[in-house]
Amino acid sequence: MATLLLVEDHEEIWDFLSRRLRRKGHDVVVANDGRSGVDAVRANRPDLILMDVNLPVLDGYSAVRELRADEATREIPVIALTAHAMTGDREKAIAAGCTDYHPKPIDFSRLLEQIETALASMADAG
Repeated sequence: MATLLLVEDHEEIWDFLSRRLRRKGHDVVVANDGRSGVDAVRANRPDLILMDVNLPVLDGYSAVRELRADEATREIPVIALTAHAMTGDREKAIAAGCTDYHPKPIDFSRLLEQIETALASMADAG
């Protein structure tokens, strides 16, 4: 399947998500802060990024902006993961360069649909 980068600082969330995504056949790389997430994107060239927005070292919005500014990484789909589900939060994630937005708590079946849609869009574009 696809290589996914999960950038998440809460162990219980990255443990849960990485195990479930691997069971679905994906390769999963995990980074625990925004800076290591950006570095992991450059090192691993994932097919898709799941990016928490509230991260230590470098927040997810800033990490996505940095990735979008780099020609080598700007086309990789990014789904923002956030506990912020207030009016305007989705728009803030999209404005930062995210492809899609998923509020926490994670609805795994909905997240899988979003992942599959983003990957299919990339396949159609490429």
